[in-house]
Amino acid sequence: MARVKLQAERDVVGRCESLRGEVQAALERLPGSPSDPALVEAVWQSEALGTLLWALQLAELPPYDEPFVPEEAAAADLRGAELRDADEIDLERESARLWHWRARTAEVQAEAPEALPPRYASFDQLVASVAMRGYEQGLLPEPARGDFRAYGTAYRSLDDGLLTEAHAIAAERHQALSWLASPGTPWDEAALDT
Repeated sequence: MARVKLQAERDVVGRCESLRGEVQAALERLPGSPSDPALVEAVWQSEALGTLLWALQLAELPPYDEPFVPEEAAAADLRGAELRDADEIDLERESARLWHWRARTAEVQAEAPEALPPRYASFDQLVASVAMRGYEQGLLPEPARGDFRAYGTAYRSLDDGLLTEAHAIAAERHQALSWLASPGTPWDEAALDT
């Protein structure tokens, strides 16, 4: 297996400092404008920040149905940062990609149910196949009724609020890990293929 190359540790610390500042500023302004989409998006960046803190061995990575606490991520001390092993980061990147795929698949299924790949009889069959393969590879928790297990149930059973939260968690973590594994790539240009 080819060794994954990572962003330089100093660049990861620098990205954490930048994200930390954005999250802190958003948290300060959020009480006065709780429905401002830009502020909400900035607070969700605590998922990307927390993921980079995990990569620097400064935080634990919660399950994909449990967000980081934004205030804790924004208050993290960056001293003693040391990047985890590239293979460990790559495994987590693959897990994030699968979670992001599941979030996007839920959207596609709701918007265009006919968009199913031809070799599958149903979206449920496709999802069950990916959920089991991901579990067998150690990338996902044990499936729930043929689906990704999230919030104690099958992903397909989530209400709109939890679907939105799960999607935000997965997208932000996937962004952070994809950027981390793409040396020289600007933050906003990291590939988010699912």
